[in-house]
Amino acid sequence: MINITFRSLLLAFLALVSTGVSASESIVWTSGQSAGENRVHLYFFWSQKCPHCLRAVPFIESLNRDYPWLEVHSAEISQNRDNQIRFVEMANSLGQQPSSVPAFIICGRMITGYDTPRGVGQEILALALACRQSPEAALSTTAEGRQFLLPFLGTIDPQSNSLLIFTLIIAGMDSFNPCAFFVLLFLLSLMVHARSRARMLLIGTTFVSISALIYFMFMAAWLNLFMMIGAMPVITTIAGFIAITIGLLNAKDYFRFRQGPSLTIPDSAKPTLFRRMRGLLKANNITTMLVGTTGLAIAANSYELLCTAGFPMIFTRLLTLSELSDIQYYAYLALYNLVYVLPLIIIVLIFSFTLGAYKLSEEQGRLLKLLSGLMMLGLGMVMLFAPNVLLSNIWTGVVLLTTSVFVTATVHWLSDIRGD
Repeated sequence: MINITFRSLLLAFLALVSTGVSASESIVWTSGQSAGENRVHLYFFWSQKCPHCLRAVPFIESLNRDYPWLEVHSAEISQNRDNQIRFVEMANSLGQQPSSVPAFIICGRMITGYDTPRGVGQEILALALACRQSPEAALSTTAEGRQFLLPFLGTIDPQSNSLLIFTLIIAGMDSFNPCAFFVLLFLLSLMVHARSRARMLLIGTTFVSISALIYFMFMAAWLNLFMMIGAMPVITTIAGFIAITIGLLNAKDYFRFRQGPSLTIPDSAKPTLFRRMRGLLKANNITTMLVGTTGLAIAANSYELLCTAGFPMIFTRLLTLSELSDIQYYAYLALYNLVYVLPLIIIVLIFSFTLGAYKLSEEQGRLLKLLSGLMMLGLGMVMLFAPNVLLSNIWTGVVLLTTSVFVTATVHWLSDIRGD
């Protein structure tokens, strides 16, 4: 992938202003053949500086060779200003962002990014076949199911792009973090003794906000590491093995809690955390409370990251396999973190308005560990054998989540029957 420069966008804007002609008026989707069959036109924009583009070139050449009815218009943009302008004009006419290449425009639809002939390549060929058989129906379907634009996240196509759904699912799974729940519930239970809703709300929201910021920075570090390494398959494979290992450790904790290696807050760290929490009860001004809460959040998250390192690693690795701009990468991180802290925010609000007290039981912690472990195992297996499936099939994340919940419920039910 390569991002389109601001200079290219400016050139396109000036071109549109000077001509006053909409690009959509000059785009040819299909044309007739002598035999009466439709000839489909595919517009391929790429750059010699883009490794994903160079992988796509042989596939596009094979399409041109194997399907005589498919006419490919190949346009290299890094050395041709007219091609740059043409790309931006065509993308804008379809309501898309001309932010990256390779880009494939066919039958009223634009696809960016390329992985394999069986991934994005298969999607392009399927669109071409549909357009050839019934151009009117294909264009009508595209118009009715047109991609929509979300601020910063970019273009979302609910029919083919599962990145948004995947983000919501894995962030939702990550949000039920037993370590985070344990610390926050214990903190708020202590705050109940102060009998002050304002104090509890201030300390709780500060703790959650600092935790979210630390988690965002942690995920940004993973993201930049993977972006620096690039899309080497071996890195994805290593990440898959790490995810499986983490999943096995978490699942093990359901059956052998506190036995053997475990990704939990160590007992040796708890006295220090508890001491910091009790210190907040004695704070007599807002500044002391904020400083103390910030220190507690930093200390607690240094241990909590051990409990949940797997999900951020998997998400950021798969995120770098997508074809996004820099702002989109960080927008997805922000969305992930928003979903991650939602349960914590809800807990703070409930405690603040009810002045109730609740602690996470060992059994509940074990269930959360089993659920996250099973989900992690599934994600690790997919990363090993079909990493692109997660981002090309909208149902993959749903199936993984549903299966994990079902297996967790079944294992817990069988344990109750045996009296474990």
